Amino acid sequence: MITALHNLKLISGGQITEGKSVLIAGDQIIDVIADTAIPQDAVKKDLQGYYLAPGFIDLQIYGSGGQLFAGKPTVEALAQLENDLLNQGTVGVFATIGTNTNAIVEAGIDAAKIYRAQSKGAFWGLHLEGPYLNPAKRGAHPEKFIKKATLAEVKSWMERADGVIKMITIAPELQDQEVIDYLFNQGVIISSGHSNATYTEGKSFLNKPVQAVTHLFNAMPQMHHREPGYIPAIFEERPYTSVVADGIHVDFAMIRLAKRELGDKLYLITDAVTSTKEGAYQHELRGDRYTMPDGTLSGSTLTMLKAVENCVKKVGIDLAEAVNMASLYPAQLAKQTKKGRIEKNFDADLVVFNADFEVKNTILKGEFL
Repeated sequence: MITALHNLKLISGGQITEGKSVLIAGDQIIDVIADTAIPQDAVKKDLQGYYLAPGFIDLQIYGSGGQLFAGKPTVEALAQLENDLLNQGTVGVFATIGTNTNAIVEAGIDAAKIYRAQSKGAFWGLHLEGPYLNPAKRGAHPEKFIKKATLAEVKSWMERADGVIKMITIAPELQDQEVIDYLFNQGVIISSGHSNATYTEGKSFLNKPVQAVTHLFNAMPQMHHREPGYIPAIFEERPYTSVVADGIHVDFAMIRLAKRELGDKLYLITDAVTSTKEGAYQHELRGDRYTMPDGTLSGSTLTMLKAVENCVKKVGIDLAEAVNMASLYPAQLAKQTKKGRIEKNFDADLVVFNADFEVKNTILKGEFL
C-alpha cells in the first residue's frame, strides 16, 4: 500500500516547498512528487497545510516525565523517554547518563541493552557524558565521581555494552591517547565537553580524532583576547558541535555568532532533564530552568521543536535551516544515513507541525502515531 501525504509545506535540505506529495510504502519514502501526480491507488492523507519535516534527533537528553534515566537508569525510564519524545516529534535519541558511580553507569548499560530489543525505533543508544571530565569545568557533575579514564575500564564498559554506547563526552586534554584511539576505533562518537582545554590543545585533538563538541560555551573556558581557550579552536576546526538553544544556557547572540562560524556543523540538543529528589542529580524546576539544590544551572526544559522555534524567532535562522540543525546534522554525526531528509529511499520518520510550532503528528516507520 502506498500512502500519499499531501497539502503540506515540505521542509527538507534547507528548503521549504509547496505543491508536493510524499509517497510512503512500509517504512520508506518511495518518492516526492507533484501533488497533481499522486497515483490513483494511493491512500491520500491530507496534512491541512501544516509543515512536514524530517523527525527530530536529540543526542543529549537525560530523562522525561518524572523519570530521570540518568539518575535511576531503568527500562521503564527509557520507555517513558521514548514515548514522550515521539509525542514531541523526536524520532531518534541518545539517552544520556552524566557523571555517576560505576554501578549507575553499568545499570544504565544493562537497561539500554534490554530496552534496545523492545524499543519502537526512536531509542538509538547511550551517550555517556562523563565520568572522564575536567573537574575545573564540572558544572552540575559531582566532582567526587569525576576521574581519568583507564583503558581497562573503558574496554570493560564497551564490551558490556555490546554496541549500545554510541557517544561519550570526555575532556580530551586529560585522557591518554590510547583511550581516545580505542574509542574512535570502536566507532563511538567522541565529543569534547566539560573541558578546560587551551587553544593549542583544542587544535591538537579536534577532528584528530575527536569528532564533536558538547554544549558549546557551557562548561568550557570562555574566549579572552590573550588566552583564547578552545572556543576559537572549535570555530577553526569545525567539528560537529551541539548547543542548548534556550537563551538560558547560552544567550541567543552567542548562538548567532556560533552559527556564522560553524555553519552546518552546529546542531541542536535539548540537554533536557526532569524533576527528581533522588540520586546524584536532584534537579529542581525553578521558573524557566532546572537547577541543582545549590542553585547550579543543570539541564534545560527544551523540546527539540522549541529549540527550532527559538532559532527562528530569537537567533534569526531560517526555519528550514533550523530544522536541519535538529535533524540532518545530528543524523550525519550519528552516521544515520537514511535520516534527516525527506527524499526518495530515506526513512519515513517524520514530524508534522503548524505555524505556531505545535506538533500535530509524528510518523515513525511510516506509521502515524
